[in-house]
Amino acid sequence: MKKVILLVVVFATVLTAFTGIKKEKTTVNDAVAIENSVAVNNVNLEASVLTWKGSKPTGSHNGTVALQSGDLVVENGTLTQGVFVVDMNTITNTDMAGSDGAAKIEGHLKAADFFDVAQYPTSKFVITSVVEEEGKLLVTGNLTIKAITKSITIPASLSTEDGISTFKSDVFTIDRTDFNVKYGSKSFFDGLKDKFINDLVEMSFEVVTKA
Repeated sequence: MKKVILLVVVFATVLTAFTGIKKEKTTVNDAVAIENSVAVNNVNLEASVLTWKGSKPTGSHNGTVALQSGDLVVENGTLTQGVFVVDMNTITNTDMAGSDGAAKIEGHLKAADFFDVAQYPTSKFVITSVVEEEGKLLVTGNLTIKAITKSITIPASLSTEDGISTFKSDVFTIDRTDFNVKYGSKSFFDGLKDKFINDLVEMSFEVVTKA
């Protein structure tokens, strides 16, 4: 009897732990007006990347997207400006890399009912302000996906060594439907049962400057 009670307690504890895991959506606001932006084209595109992770009831997939161009302005060790242009045609799925499944996922993400890269070949993040708080940078910027721009704030860090600066954001979570990416969303379609795709998508930036 004691063993049964112990198992019930353990199961309840595990269940509580898992149900307590909750992705928090990054708050989105109206785009912030930008007076000017310095174009320095100093980002090492081969070393820089946007990572993503999407999920559904039966599992999750993750991958990367390359940058098409980028500017990262660091003055006296302080991040002041930045523009990251993302090449949506380079969306890749890494957890199934090299398989037909990966090719299918990549094709779907690029298709008209998802990111529609034929019409919207690039996305963009433009830094509008940076505040340091308790050793972490709170970076606010305009995120543009499918020609829809929202202001978001993401935690990040900046390091500089031998003249090379590396910007790394924490993982942040956006609601894809805020950017008109509605495929398989329970928020817009009924009767999907367990075939839906979660609205929340995890992302993170790593941007490295040239030597």
